[in-house]
Amino acid sequence: LGDEHINVAMFYYNIGGVYGYQGNYSAAVEYYFKSLEIYEKVLGEEHVDTAASYNNIGVLYSAQGNYSAALECHFKSLEIYKKVLGDEHVSTADSYNNIGGVYYDQGNYSEALEYHLKSLEIMIKVLGDEHIDTATSYNNIGVVYKAQGNYSAALEYHLKSLEIYEKVLGEEHIKTATS
Repeated sequence: LGDEHINVAMFYYNIGGVYGYQGNYSAAVEYYFKSLEIYEKVLGEEHVDTAASYNNIGVLYSAQGNYSAALECHFKSLEIYKKVLGDEHVSTADSYNNIGGVYYDQGNYSEALEYHLKSLEIMIKVLGDEHIDTATSYNNIGVVYKAQGNYSAALEYHLKSLEIYEKVLGEEHIKTATS
C-alpha cells in the first residue's frame, strides 16, 4: 500500500492507542503523529480523522503534564470539528470537555468551567438531558465547582449527574455508585 496509505495511518493510530492504554505515552504520541502526518497528506488538514488524531495527542500530552502542548492539540481538534461537523456535534462537545479538563488540571478553574459548560450545552441539545455523556458533563462541572469551593453548585451538578446515572444505568452500576 505504500507509506502514505490511509490503512497504514489507521494501523499507526491503533498502535498509538495500544501504547496509550499501556501507559507508554511517548510511544503513543510517536505513533499518533505518524498517523496524523498521513491523515493530513491523504485526507487533508480539515478531516475528522485528523481532528481525532490531534485530540488523542492532546489527551496524551495532558497525561504527561505537558498542558500547553495538550491545549494546542485540543484547540486544533476543536477548530477542525467545528468547521467540519459544526458547533452542535458530540465531537465538538468532547473537544470543549477535553479543553476544560486540561484547564482544570492546571488549576485554571474559571476557564475549565467555561469549557465544561459549553460542552454540557451541546450535550443537552444533541443527546438530551438523560444521556450518560450529559451526566458526565454535569459531573465534570460539579468537580470544578467543588475545586472552587462552591459546594452548593457542586452538589447541584453532581445530583443531576446521579439522577441520570440512576435512571439510565440503574442503582447498582459503578458510575452510579461513584457519583
